[in-house]
Amino acid sequence: MKEAGIKKKTWVRWSEKELKLLKKLYRKVEAREIAERTGRTIKAVGQRARELGLKKKPFRLWSDKDIEILKQLYPTEKVKVIAEKLGRPSDSVKAQASTIGLKNKEWHPSWSLQEDTLLREHYSNTNPQEVARRLGRSASAVKARACKLEIRTAAPIWSKNEINLIKKLYPTHEAQTIADRIGRSVQAVRLKIFKLGLKKRGQKVKS
Repeated sequence: MKEAGIKKKTWVRWSEKELKLLKKLYRKVEAREIAERTGRTIKAVGQRARELGLKKKPFRLWSDKDIEILKQLYPTEKVKVIAEKLGRPSDSVKAQASTIGLKNKEWHPSWSLQEDTLLREHYSNTNPQEVARRLGRSASAVKARACKLEIRTAAPIWSKNEINLIKKLYPTHEAQTIADRIGRSVQAVRLKIFKLGLKKRGQKVKS
């Protein structure tokens, strides 16, 4: 059975129109969005961008003006439109919106066959946060979908970045907040905190 939607192009020369679109959007949105617009794979988009020497914009903090625009547009506008307007990736827009409690009409979009395939391929051996980043969805949505599809995963190895983030945040943040940030369960975070021997500020170490 053929997959519904745009058929992905393979080994087809990039047209001038596609190249123009790639150059215009690559610094502003995720490769996934460009792939959807051109009918090409995410891998092909990334490869062509590298060949053209295109670079993503470096990370920048959200300004008060950016947040105000986000609050005005997020409830009714498409995420990719907001991302283009702000010059930010869609996953960054979604993450910031989630942080300040905004809801969007695209909040629970249907999962495509391509997304389910990628989820099955990577969920068992990749951090849910990384899978979420690739799909442009929240870590909680990825976990819920994996549970529905009965995709099981072995506990992934903790990266140095995750451990450093726990050490940085735990003195002033709750385990639930840290779990949301790194895309792991609260139980896993609490166990790691215990193993690392971390303490809250003002909490005395038992002798």
